[in-house]
Amino acid sequence: MLNLLKKILFSNRLMAILFLLFAVAMAFGTFVESWYSTETARIYIYNATWFEAIMVFFVINFVGNISKYRLWRREKWPILTLHLSWILIIIGAFVTRYISYEGMMPIREAATENIFYSDKTYLSLNVDGEINGELKRRPFQDEILATPEGLRSSLPWKFDFNGQDFEVSYKGFMRGAQEGIIMDESGTRYLKIVESGEGTRHEHFLEEGKVASIHNILFALNMPTDGAINIEEEDGKYTLKAPFEGSFLRMADQLSGEVQKDSVHDLQLRSLYTIGGMQFVIPQPLIKGRSGIVQVPENEITELTQDAIKIQISTAGETVEKAILGGKGTAQLNSPFEVGGLSFSAAYGSKIYTLPFQIQLRDFIAEKYPGTEKGYASFMSKITVKDERPFDYDIYMNHILDHRGGNQRCRCD
Repeated sequence: MLNLLKKILFSNRLMAILFLLFAVAMAFGTFVESWYSTETARIYIYNATWFEAIMVFFVINFVGNISKYRLWRREKWPILTLHLSWILIIIGAFVTRYISYEGMMPIREAATENIFYSDKTYLSLNVDGEINGELKRRPFQDEILATPEGLRSSLPWKFDFNGQDFEVSYKGFMRGAQEGIIMDESGTRYLKIVESGEGTRHEHFLEEGKVASIHNILFALNMPTDGAINIEEEDGKYTLKAPFEGSFLRMADQLSGEVQKDSVHDLQLRSLYTIGGMQFVIPQPLIKGRSGIVQVPENEITELTQDAIKIQISTAGETVEKAILGGKGTAQLNSPFEVGGLSFSAAYGSKIYTLPFQIQLRDFIAEKYPGTEKGYASFMSKITVKDERPFDYDIYMNHILDHRGGNQRCRCD
């Protein structure tokens, strides 16, 4: 039986089948990346158990052939080198996949940083409750890879807190998500404000009876407040009173006018207001809804747009579904929510790692192709590594920084 197994594992036919399966898998992986995303290809192909099994059988077959054909003999060294190279490549891939980790370090010029965010995403969950009269917390965290097309994770989770069982299950994924208002006729009234502070378009929802600070300027809706831009609504009529001078431009017919300080004016919807150094538009009347996570239109999704996963938590006969905003480069817990007498807070995003030294970005240089606006030819980061012996270094294509050997190696590119 053992001899038969050896013949099967170390046969040329099995090797041919493995190479064929590997080629087909890589081809399909390329198509899936093109049709959907790299993450989807990882879920179904690159990180799949069956793909990893192919790699294991490759190593077994290569090692077996070295022994079977005695490839260590001098006249067969070229074939031995080929076998060893494949084995080393697969072992290197194993180390990269299961032992090492990659990440990103957002850092601006002249800033110094020593933390970075993992390239992998995780679902983190904190459960708070009382044990013997004292508030206790039980944390959970595991890797999760999710897209609209699939999921790779250890969900559902079935755990307990002080003897109270709870279950966490996956309910869906939203590519491109943000905090917004979910329409609900029984909900609270909100006024949408769109502004372009810091050169980027932002949407804010001002709740009726509340005061909100938007880029250090106060806005109030049906809540008269000194020093705020007060917006009032009564029987469908809107008025505005501002503590600053300003102006407006109605986009439909180019009607313009002045906003006098501390004077009540009719509010012009779908008009560009410039007040207190801020430009904003109120595009529509009051809406009714509740605060939550909403889908971002596909044409508005950018590299800075976050994603969201939907989870469902069940305990003590109660079930709550929650959308968790996050993604790569974020690691922020959402606001706590109650389920069955327990308090839960969750985060979807990267794991934070701390380097044993600091990196200062002195200068970032990006060269564009001639005649293009977004086509970059090269990048260079001029940094200073602040360690026991600080030094300067330039990072660019194929010129990486490899600092500290052993268990604390940092590889930057």
